[in-house]
Amino acid sequence: MTGTDRLIVITGGPGSGKSTLVAALAARGFHCMPEAGRAIIQDQVAIGGDALPWADRAKFAELMLAWDMRSYRDAAGLSGQVVFDRGIPDVIGYIALSGLEVGPHFEAAARTFRYRRQVFIAPPWPEIYERDAERRQSQDEAEATYRALDAAYRGLGYEPIALPRTSVAARVDFIVREIAR
Repeated sequence: MTGTDRLIVITGGPGSGKSTLVAALAARGFHCMPEAGRAIIQDQVAIGGDALPWADRAKFAELMLAWDMRSYRDAAGLSGQVVFDRGIPDVIGYIALSGLEVGPHFEAAARTFRYRRQVFIAPPWPEIYERDAERRQSQDEAEATYRALDAAYRGLGYEPIALPRTSVAARVDFIVREIAR
């Protein structure tokens, strides 16, 4: 597997089991790139910064874009398949959801840094959704995020594949089967 086919994105709204799934794929031997948003929030809070989704959404989006482009470049140096906990199109979905204008550099990044055409998207899952220090969205906002991400990926020519609402192990098996096709 070469080129963009080896770069696998898992996306979805907050609290849909996405990051737990990525951790399980890492345990199965996949290279994994962590999500930008949670780390940026933690860093910004630690330094008293305002590039936060509840303070300055535009700055937050810029930092996410920079993080995701760096992750993409880091993945280029790895062999085999690489799983991304979100990709650059997630930033575009976030910007649209926030009511901000998607700048041309975001569009250029999404066209330049491409992933496998089939993207795995975790649907809203109210039964497992939990708020925490970084995840402040309501369930309604989580569902709106899911719709915005689905639209962003489709608009960029990707094919979102909905993950089943099942155990982590079954989700891992589902992804392994799908990427083997």
